[in-house]
Amino acid sequence: MFLKEIEHATPLPEPSTGIMHLFAFAPEKTEHLMRFTQEVMRGEGELPIGLRELIAARTSKANACPF
Repeated sequence: MFLKEIEHATPLPEPSTGIMHLFAFAPEKTEHLMRFTQEVMRGEGELPIGLRELIAARTSKANACPF
């Protein structure tokens, strides 16, 4: 990471991915993104939740993202 405030912040309880660490660092700035993400991944939709997670995991791997 490149933000010293985040690099040296108190760790979050496990599991703590990079994006969740950023969300916790500035919750007032990420609240809308968190709600959007939860709705996309967990809300009503044509695809089952498990398949959405699989697509997200495959996309992250293709992008060399540990998330």
